[in-house]
Amino acid sequence: MAEKSEKAKPKDRIEELGEEIVRDVKGGRSPRFVTLARTRSNIVFDQKEGYLKLGKSKEERSFLNVAQSKRFMQTIAIAAKCHKFVTENLHTTIRGLFYQLKYSLGEDIDENIFNEQAESNPLIEDLEVGLGLSREALNLNANRKGVLAGNMKIKDKFGDEMIQIDCSKQGRSGWAIPSDVDNDIEFVDIKAKYVIVVEKDALWQRLNEDGFWKKENCILITPQGQAARGTRRLIRKLADAGLPVYVFTDSDAWGWYIYWTIKTGSINLAYIGKDVATPEARFLGVTMSDLDKYQFLNKLTINANEIDIKRAQEMLNYEWIKKSKEWVTELERMIKSKKKLEQDALQGPRLTFVGEYITEKIRNKQYLP
Repeated sequence: MAEKSEKAKPKDRIEELGEEIVRDVKGGRSPRFVTLARTRSNIVFDQKEGYLKLGKSKEERSFLNVAQSKRFMQTIAIAAKCHKFVTENLHTTIRGLFYQLKYSLGEDIDENIFNEQAESNPLIEDLEVGLGLSREALNLNANRKGVLAGNMKIKDKFGDEMIQIDCSKQGRSGWAIPSDVDNDIEFVDIKAKYVIVVEKDALWQRLNEDGFWKKENCILITPQGQAARGTRRLIRKLADAGLPVYVFTDSDAWGWYIYWTIKTGSINLAYIGKDVATPEARFLGVTMSDLDKYQFLNKLTINANEIDIKRAQEMLNYEWIKKSKEWVTELERMIKSKKKLEQDALQGPRLTFVGEYITEKIRNKQYLP
């Protein structure tokens, strides 16, 4: 997913790091690991491309620097394990990696390499940046989160077997989106016209039962809340295939933020922003302005609490949001009224109204940037 991954295989890239360390030792220099800084101050919004990314500031860990030696050792230990996973063609989760490395440094040393997973997780991300590889390329997976249904087929190489999955024939459950949608997976025979991303699984099930994706010939996805990186990457790949992407969430700061992480990426994943952001995505709703058009919704609002209001105010300060007059209007209206609206409320008139709402908005291009 990152730039260097196209230039070298994961195994080769890790070995290059090892060779650099050996050269430093033989040359009488302190071994070091250099990566781009993943600090808030080094995260920038690329106005031209429309996504969050890392700046140019770097940080270095040196083995002979007392303040850095442990983190250097931990980073190299992670790299060594990932090299083993890639060589053996075996996969594990970041939790599994933690347990692989949760052991003492020696019989006479009362010190573990890692005591908590909170220590290893950020170093995995540092390694991704430093090597120019995704953690999926290092054979590290996360829990599956997200479901898809629609007119497309997927070729999935699992072990020595190539399996073809027809996403139009997955019944009520849909296809569970894996954390890695790049390696050994190929999207083929995509016949859909667009992608609709529905925040909640309950609404996804409602639309799936209605056969919405069949009637509208679309790809129906639910990230089941905040979208995991595998789901964001999948959305990006479908957009690259030429499909318009529409996002449908609650009308509150949390639902809107789900949209913006899909659109511009997130601060936490700015180091892979280009690969998981979809700047061309558009927001269908639910919006505060829907209260003017659909009168029944005015009886179905929920009071926003102080945390909701504070989060909306924070979003108004994001440069990529405040440049949009439409979004400033939405956020200010929510803050002033202290009301919010769930997408589930669209089931008020009748259960099938949700699909009608989405269809009408797309047809009339009633979406936010």
